[in-house]
Amino acid sequence: MSYITSIGYSVPEYELGQEDVKSFIKHVFPKTERDINRLLPVFENASVDTRQFVKPMEWFAKDHTFKERNDIYEEQSLFHSLIAIDTCLQNKMMFDETVPYEAIDMIIYVSSTGIATPTIDARIINERDFRDDIKRMPLWGLGCAGGGTGLSRAMEFVRTYKDKNVLLVCVELCSLTFQKNDNRKSNFIGTALFGDGISAALIMGEQSPYLSRVKRTIPYMTRSSSKLLKDALDVMGWNVNEDGLQVIFARSIPTLVETFWREHVEGFMEELGDNPKDYPFLVAHPGGKKVLEAYQDVLQCGEDKFLHSYDVLREHGNMSSATVLHVLKRWMEQQQPSGTKSILAALGPGFSSELIRLEWS
Repeated sequence: MSYITSIGYSVPEYELGQEDVKSFIKHVFPKTERDINRLLPVFENASVDTRQFVKPMEWFAKDHTFKERNDIYEEQSLFHSLIAIDTCLQNKMMFDETVPYEAIDMIIYVSSTGIATPTIDARIINERDFRDDIKRMPLWGLGCAGGGTGLSRAMEFVRTYKDKNVLLVCVELCSLTFQKNDNRKSNFIGTALFGDGISAALIMGEQSPYLSRVKRTIPYMTRSSSKLLKDALDVMGWNVNEDGLQVIFARSIPTLVETFWREHVEGFMEELGDNPKDYPFLVAHPGGKKVLEAYQDVLQCGEDKFLHSYDVLREHGNMSSATVLHVLKRWMEQQQPSGTKSILAALGPGFSSELIRLEWS
């Protein structure tokens, strides 16, 4: 079994309300007043109240080079990763005793919003007392699906090495990719939806000596499934230009949930012998309000099964790969009864879908 024993996160210091961002965009976005007013309802319809960023609002009013953005990414990613990791390993709600750095056998580092070589995980290892023989798996470019993919890779590792422990770190500083001179509709939608987020999860094998420190019911991963929709490379991702990473965000995503994701999740549940009624809740990455509504339509269920997905979206926005760990943390903190089943779901560039079946024990 592959147990998810703890989740920690770090919250960037600059919090902005949706109305503040909306007012700001009206003055800096390179569109006519008529076009902007036509698009502004996006902010009301996003179901986002607040978001957090690593830079204050005035920073976004200026032009920035790719190098300047990436320098900030490297600095802030390391700073916030360390906080998320410390919070995860020292989680008093989950553990009787802190899990030491030297207990970690692998770090999986997931990100899509900046680049670094050596990768950020190498810098993390230099800042804390991790062993020098620790395995590293940096994963780049998975976008919103990255949290699910990282958990799947961790599950496979500790299934093979049952006494090992994996630390998954997801860092997405989406705000650093904002380009104020990009007048495309997808960029405008991105300003209403995306925020900065950092999270870390600790996954233990069933024979890990540190599993005895866990004092609550926790989810273990029973199976995962990945699916890629071919000829859909333009649905979600980045264009790279002289200013940095330029968002690609197609309006067809909710429709793809109704078709592509429906086929994936129904096939996955059939393999498992499960029914949507078996799940009291879903651990779904909130790509946006319309995506969550499309999930509900596919599974024929109410908003209550996605309670924490909506809550995280409202309080933090879409934080790409880090978001689904925020959602899972809230469900874990509710002390689910042993035997509770759920599915973790996330969609990302490719166009791709990641599913993990969870059961509490």
